[in-house]
Amino acid sequence: MNVAARSPLVITDNRSFREHMAVLGYGDKVIGLLNIKPTEEVLFLDLVERGVILFPSALAQQLSRSKCLQAMIFKEWMVPHTFVARDRHDLVQGITFYGKQGVKSVVTKQNRLNCGLGIHIWSSIEDVYNQACFGSLGYPFVVQPFVESVTDVRVVIIGDYVEAYWRRNPYTLRNNLYFGGVSGEYRLTDEELSLCRRVMDRGKFPYAHIDLMISPAGVFLSEINLRGGLKGAKISTKEYHERIAALEVAFVDQGP
Repeated sequence: MNVAARSPLVITDNRSFREHMAVLGYGDKVIGLLNIKPTEEVLFLDLVERGVILFPSALAQQLSRSKCLQAMIFKEWMVPHTFVARDRHDLVQGITFYGKQGVKSVVTKQNRLNCGLGIHIWSSIEDVYNQACFGSLGYPFVVQPFVESVTDVRVVIIGDYVEAYWRRNPYTLRNNLYFGGVSGEYRLTDEELSLCRRVMDRGKFPYAHIDLMISPAGVFLSEINLRGGLKGAKISTKEYHERIAALEVAFVDQGP
């Protein structure tokens, strides 16, 4: 197909994306989250290089898939001294640096696990190194100092809709509501909302689920995703999907 001789395509489902992927070109639009497997993620780069317009952006979709990429892109908003361990060399460097900083307990986040399933707390980074060396912890993963007295806050932003709620489980580090946590409404400060907006702008997120860590040491980004559970949120599933659909329609209607 001669891309230059046809009208721009608008793809709104994964089946159509697969059917037309080879002919997509400059100005074509792909709307919605792509069901691209981890081994295929280079396709995001290919689409961007061809001038295909994605909504949400290719960057946002990639960031949603990888906690390690988030730790690299959003490092300035995360707990100080957060880093990505790609191999033993990174961990050995981290051991020396954390020792100089007096960091004791640490938290690790496995790259592609959600719902708190990939979060682990360790008494020291040496323990992390031992487990990784003996194959119990696969690279890459995120490492950061453990922060005391944290309030876990989930923020849902869709266009001009914003809501936030705290999540808590007194019996575990993981505050996921599906594993016994409780929640309540949280009123964001201007500073906290500004942090969320800056993170979304940096990652080109048109909407997001953002997890903040509110602590005496400061306000930090925990992670961000394009999709997440709504347990604890006031917005209904129906309204949630309607608001995202409205953003998608508006994006298509705005033209090139």
